[in-house]
Amino acid sequence: MSEFASSYVVITGASSGIGKALAEALARQKSRLVLLARRLPELEEVKKNCLQHTDECHVVAMDLSDESSIRQAAATLLGLIPRVDILFNNAGISQRGSARESTFETEKHIMQVNFLGPVLFTKLLFPAFNPARAGIVITSSVVGLFGFPTRSTYAASKHALHGYFNTVAIEEAGKIHVLVVCPGRINTPISYSAVEASGEAHGKMDPGQANGIPADVCANQILKAYNRKKHLVLVAKGERLLYWFSKFVPPLYRLISRKISPV
Repeated sequence: MSEFASSYVVITGASSGIGKALAEALARQKSRLVLLARRLPELEEVKKNCLQHTDECHVVAMDLSDESSIRQAAATLLGLIPRVDILFNNAGISQRGSARESTFETEKHIMQVNFLGPVLFTKLLFPAFNPARAGIVITSSVVGLFGFPTRSTYAASKHALHGYFNTVAIEEAGKIHVLVVCPGRINTPISYSAVEASGEAHGKMDPGQANGIPADVCANQILKAYNRKKHLVLVAKGERLLYWFSKFVPPLYRLISRKISPV
């Protein structure tokens, strides 16, 4: 029996990319799903696909940049299901702009969506977590482990997630299992909504994403890591080497990072 079967699973950012792939993979394992994202029409399409495999799937609109939206979504969610077995904090926004050029408003927006929003949402769900078998899965990034050009605030927001949820893992040991996921380039539409220095949407698919690991492959690796009770998993190709270079050969990491195309 799958660990996910009959579990109440909450997934943010479920309208596309990794979140959509997770929803569909978990539906096939008979999870009871609550899917959240800003775009309800896209969520309804994901729900339709999921209901071909599982009997229960709800959708709730939530905008992580808006505190009142987060609070309303949490209240709605808690009225739909009796408990939360696993929370996938997957939603987020990427960046395409240098630290020098990015406006402070853009940086605040990224931190709100990627860090403060997920923190608030998690805090609102804490009382509903199943004390017998609860879990939190955080979609971070490989740049949550090191810096990378045109990703300054994105990297900072992901580093913040590591610090916060690794602390939660220690404080809630034996109650809540925490897995931090660090994807590299995954074939998702995340670059379309990435914010440029001015705050405008990037609006195009980058080659790195187009040639990245398929989202369903990424989702399956995440679920395997959770089943194995891992605390950290990297889902990446060559970007994995940058992580090891950053830890053990920092000068080489900085040299390579300057030469790799950020897109």
